[in-house]
Order: sequence, then C-alpha cells, then structure tokens
Amino acid sequence: MTNARDLSIASLEAVKAGDRQAWLDLYDEDGLIQDPVGKSHYDPVGDGHRGLEAIGKFWDVFSAQQKAFDYEIHKSALCGNEIAVYATLHITLKSDQKFSVDVLNVYKQAESGKIASLRSFWEGGNI
Repeated sequence: MTNARDLSIASLEAVKAGDRQAWLDLYDEDGLIQDPVGKSHYDPVGDGHRGLEAIGKFWDVFSAQQKAFDYEIHKSALCGNEIAVYATLHITLKSDQKFSVDVLNVYKQAESGKIASLRSFWEGGNI
C-alpha cells in the first residue's frame, strides 16, 4: 500500500470479501477504530477499539449478522497521510434485511504504512 487512499479501498474490499485476516493485516498493531465516532451499541463508552485484539473483536461483532456488503465511493480527499471518504455502504443481514447507510470515513496511515485509525461518521437512524 502506498497511501491512505490505497488502504481505505483495501479495507472496504476486505469487508466486501468477508476476509477478516486481510482486513486485520491492514491495521497497525496500535490501530484505532471508532465506528461510529462516539458512544454506540458497538462502543458504549465511546473510546473506540484500540489494538489488533480489540479490532478483531469489533469485526466479529459487526460481521456476525452480516450476510453481504458492498459500497460506492462518491468522493474522497487525500491530504498528507489521511483521507476522508464519502461513501454509501450497502449491507444485507443474515435475516435478508437490506439497508444502506451514508458514511464519512476518515483513515489515517501510520508510519508503519498500515492504518493508524479509522473514524467513521454515520447516523444510526439509517439502520
């Protein structure tokens, strides 16, 4: 991966493929995920998920009910080692319920070349 844009696309593609290990391999060992940013049912305290073990547990929670995932990137802006990506995520649950959610994902690349952080902004009313 050469920059945050490459990492953001690789992350979305790994989720689409359902490839937990490929997704985890993109993150720095001290990586942070806030998805969504702030308190949520995924993160009641609102501190995010830090480190590969916590990030792996986050994958396990969100993927447990997910049958299929796809996405459309509408716009992105790369600045330095960060990128803001405006996208629509299309999710099908194992119950066959389908929904789409608009997100603004901000990815930061670590010095290691991996993802240092993913901060995802979305409104739960769409789910």
